Amino acid sequence: MDYIVLDIEFNGRKFASELPMEVIEIGAVRLNSKLEQTDEFSALIKPVYFSKLNNFIKKKTGIPQEDIDRASRFPKVIGDFIAWLSRSEQFLLLTWGGEDMKRIVFDTRMHKLDDSIWLAADYFDLLKGYTRYKDVTNDVSVEAALLDLDIPAEGSAHRALDDARMTAEVFRKIYTELDFELKQQFKDTYTNAKERRMVKNAIRTMTSQKIKPQWEVFAEKYLAGKASFEDVRKIAELQQYFEAELEKAATKSTAGQAG
Repeated sequence: MDYIVLDIEFNGRKFASELPMEVIEIGAVRLNSKLEQTDEFSALIKPVYFSKLNNFIKKKTGIPQEDIDRASRFPKVIGDFIAWLSRSEQFLLLTWGGEDMKRIVFDTRMHKLDDSIWLAADYFDLLKGYTRYKDVTNDVSVEAALLDLDIPAEGSAHRALDDARMTAEVFRKIYTELDFELKQQFKDTYTNAKERRMVKNAIRTMTSQKIKPQWEVFAEKYLAGKASFEDVRKIAELQQYFEAELEKAATKSTAGQAG
């Protein structure tokens, strides 16, 4: 089993737009079963939209505009990356959060390419693995994890290959503490973090007010009449999340009583 530590950079925008964000850089390192680095992948991508990087992205990543201008488009780069991945007989993708997989899938679909390899690929969210290991709830950056684990930071933050290298160092450090049964595959989601946080806060509020948390009450109070919740897929996903959060709360309560 090889471990592929993946990082991407994308052209986020300072001002809201209906045009899609796109991957502008892919970086990855390949580790063998002994966690020894055996290979690297690095490529810039020229986006279709916003091909001129805004000042925020240029400052954040340090990517020169002329390098983007000379870069290949996404179909060529993702093809090269898939070929690079295929050198491993078996691999597990490692990401820091779920955004990298999401962006690759979205760009694959935008270019009308086959997304089956990404939907079938197993990946492990090392950010979640790290927060479980540290028993914290807040997300942290790779840089903060390096500092916390007393690992020297090398390279440039927000460049894909350097970030992948640094993420690999965190992976090596906490490898024995990770539960790989929690690996996952990409799943389309229709809700965002703010909406899921609203569910958690609503359950907490209802409980504190001695109101039995029920989906019907939540839907009437928080969702009814709001255009942003007209998508039935989003409603179904929110309801599943609501039930899952209730189950978590019940489990914690039972454990507390037993203790």
